[in-house]
Amino acid sequence: MSGTETTGIRTVSRAEYCVVACAEAWRDAGEILASPMGTVPAIGARLARLTFSPELLLTDGEALLMADTPAVGVKPGAVEGWLPFRQHLTLTATGRRHVMMGASQIDRHGNQNISCIGDWARPARQLLGVRGAPVNTLNNATSYWVPKHSARVFVEHVDMVSGVGYARAAAAGASATRYHRIPEVISDLGVFDFETPDRTMRLRSLHPGVSLEQVTAATGFALTVPADVPFTREPTEAELRLIREVIDPQGLREREVPA
Repeated sequence: MSGTETTGIRTVSRAEYCVVACAEAWRDAGEILASPMGTVPAIGARLARLTFSPELLLTDGEALLMADTPAVGVKPGAVEGWLPFRQHLTLTATGRRHVMMGASQIDRHGNQNISCIGDWARPARQLLGVRGAPVNTLNNATSYWVPKHSARVFVEHVDMVSGVGYARAAAAGASATRYHRIPEVISDLGVFDFETPDRTMRLRSLHPGVSLEQVTAATGFALTVPADVPFTREPTEAELRLIREVIDPQGLREREVPA
């Protein structure tokens, strides 16, 4: 598995393909709040705002809406608004937010676990806890970022449901499905979605340098695989410049997805 792919005169790293895939999750999103969790999603959200989603709202990670788009880890140079917790909750509860969370486990239906590994009554490992995952998944679009794709993460059944998947949301009724949507799951191997008749996980694209066999071997359930699986699109020259020189000049993306 190659960590980089040479395209023409450019060498694009796996991390940069992941950044582009994350950015695409917010393509043409309009004026909604983007909440990226993780370095690569944060770079992707900034890339989207600087290119094809200029109306995207980004915060400084706390309570300020950024008027500019600073590099990752840099304070905004200009602020366009204040977003106290009560207003943040209003956005969250009315579908006007697209969060990209992590997942310690995720299953074929899109259920996510960030709480514990093992039996809930006596877990083998305690994780973050449920946190805001149920509210996120039932009230606004929620995608997932997995920097290390493995069968320990992509499991047949999660040990505990933190984020709600499609089958459980449907079973809960109309109030649970009004804003529920899982647009994408992005890993260091490819991009996945739930655009199948039974709303189970489908392979949408492979990152260049990754084989279908690698993905299926690292997934603990049977994916839906189309007859022709495309590669994740390449970043343009302008996007590469923004990633490398403006958004992430320190190369933090390469630490999260090493070559």
